[in-house]
Amino acid sequence: MVTLERLRAEHAPALLAFERDNRAYFARSVPDRGDAYFTPAGFAARHASLLAEQEAGTCHFHVVLDGSGNLAGRVNLIDAAEGSAELGYRVGERSAGRGVATAAVARACHLARARYSLTVLTAVTTLDNPASAAVLTRSAFVRVADTVVDGRPGASYIRRLPAP
Repeated sequence: MVTLERLRAEHAPALLAFERDNRAYFARSVPDRGDAYFTPAGFAARHASLLAEQEAGTCHFHVVLDGSGNLAGRVNLIDAAEGSAELGYRVGERSAGRGVATAAVARACHLARARYSLTVLTAVTTLDNPASAAVLTRSAFVRVADTVVDGRPGASYIRRLPAP
């Protein structure tokens, strides 16, 4: 069973460990966050910034916990405005291929509508990340356009969220 918890200050140590443990794995499909991000001071500053954005209501950040309560990933709703937001997610290497991303995205879509009153979610992925595209497709996102993601060919997706 996968659960989401809204990002909190006390998630910082586990989240930094998760990001460090999965740095090379993530760098295969998304741009690396840079060395400064992984230092205690750099991570603390970024974490505080995310919490401030969340407090302002412009973003909704979550940690993904697996059935044992271990941090397995992240799922975020960013740039929330006028009923829409962009979905972003990452699941650690140990949880990849086990349905964790699909379950986390499903939970995030539910929260987007029920808790945050969002009606439309968008997402992008690179074409060389078919696992991410599969998660979006399984989660009722529809591919709407070709795009470029950090200099790589990609696709953009949309999902309309019906009223609960």
